[in-house]
Amino acid sequence: MMFAALVSIKLAMATLIMSIGMGSSLADVTYLLRRPALLARSLVAMYVLVPLVTFAMVELLPLGTGVKAALLVLAVSAGAPLLPRKLQEFGDSAYGFSLVIVSSLLAIVLTPLWVALLARYFGVAAELSWRAAASAISIAFLAPLVAGMGLGALFPAFTAHWATRLSTLAAVVLAVASAVLLAGNWQVLAGIRPLGIVALLATMTIALAIGHLSGGPDEGDRTTLAIACSTRHLGIAVIIATTFQGPRTIVILASYVIASTLVSVPYLRWRRRRCAASRHDSTRPAPAAPDNATPKT
Repeated sequence: MMFAALVSIKLAMATLIMSIGMGSSLADVTYLLRRPALLARSLVAMYVLVPLVTFAMVELLPLGTGVKAALLVLAVSAGAPLLPRKLQEFGDSAYGFSLVIVSSLLAIVLTPLWVALLARYFGVAAELSWRAAASAISIAFLAPLVAGMGLGALFPAFTAHWATRLSTLAAVVLAVASAVLLAGNWQVLAGIRPLGIVALLATMTIALAIGHLSGGPDEGDRTTLAIACSTRHLGIAVIIATTFQGPRTIVILASYVIASTLVSVPYLRWRRRRCAASRHDSTRPAPAAPDNATPKT
């Protein structure tokens, strides 16, 4: 049962990523390259500020080794691959798509460095080569994404009809398989003490605030970067976690599911209300001038 759930999660993730690629173009890939200021803010928020906050949290709170490992692995696993799907209703998804591409390519270089840093921090022997990182990220993310983009370019009518349906089906499979996985490993959740849950939620909430404040004046960019900072790249987290003898992969999965749901859902609801209010204000007619107003000369 557990093996089937893990396989289902991997297949669902690949299908979701492929469906995202179906609705994207090469112009979406280079979106951030044409906006260097936004690119710089995004990378600083995701790769500098969020890990620094997490390291501070780990040092300040009396957490167990497993929770510390889960927090730090999640902190350095930037680049949520499902970001464009989460933000479909908030307008232009090119920023989110381009951010996922950039962060996934960076992960090929940065993931081995994070593994070396965490190994030194915990005093254990762990190593991940750039070749292994490139192979894992390419198979899990880049290959289905490129396949989806290729299908979108060759068969635009087909992909326009099936992309959303495939995405919805894969999302349902992912949710069910994740629930089965967590139910079968409930003792892992029970092992995360209340202080560990608080630390996870606090870290993700602070990451959300970092992204929101770093996104700049555009409300859509703020929402995208906030979710990007608080949502983790599960594939990278698993790659990092499995290089260590200590933290089990299921701890990373459980931590991600809990923190991501409890933090991102309320934020997205708030942003949805803000967007609806903005649209309502923009369509409201301007008040008419009073009848006794004196015309300007």
